[in-house]
Amino acid sequence: MEATENAPERRARKARRTRDTLARCAFELVLDRGLRGVTVEEIAQAADVDRRTFSRYFPNKEAAVLDSVRGDGARINQALRARPAAEPPLTAYRRAVFDWLYDPAAEPWHTRPRIFELLVMAEEEPTLYAAFHRIRVDAQEESVAILAARLAVDPRRDPRPAVAVAAGAGALLAAQTAWVRSSRPAALPEFVADAFDALSAELLRTPAERTAPHSTTEKSTSS
Repeated sequence: MEATENAPERRARKARRTRDTLARCAFELVLDRGLRGVTVEEIAQAADVDRRTFSRYFPNKEAAVLDSVRGDGARINQALRARPAAEPPLTAYRRAVFDWLYDPAAEPWHTRPRIFELLVMAEEEPTLYAAFHRIRVDAQEESVAILAARLAVDPRRDPRPAVAVAAGAGALLAAQTAWVRSSRPAALPEFVADAFDALSAELLRTPAERTAPHSTTEKSTSS
């Protein structure tokens, strides 16, 4: 009886292992040989499965390569749900991003091996960039729902949740773009702080009103 009850859990663990193995093989092969130098069949072979099994988990090699970053949007949204209810929406989103950046339990991009290489490649490969954009859009739709619930509004009628997410996610994207075009793999938090500082005030000022750059340290304000 116990074996029967545990069978679904065992199957789920096996499926998770298969998916993780496929994603890891895709990640390593593509970074070693380039996106166009790797086929789905080669990824499946490296994972010791057939093409049909690959297709059960991923629609294409781009999705498999990016599987390791898909969870980042979910972690940002988890942090967003945990932010104090009194925080304004954009402040909550900003601090959720920094909660993710400094979460010791789930490494962000700038501390993970070869993720910088992957995102540089995504800037250069249109199909990989499009797949990464889809991941971001999915995460942002969830962020809008979270902020709408915090504000007790219908996001189809009240634009504030979508505007806050678009602004915050845009700042994060601008920071990521500057980061991958730099030669500073460890500097993502600095780029993110600068982007959100610009969003908060700098873009609303005339050139004559602008003061010295803000501090690029955010860790102390992320709680």
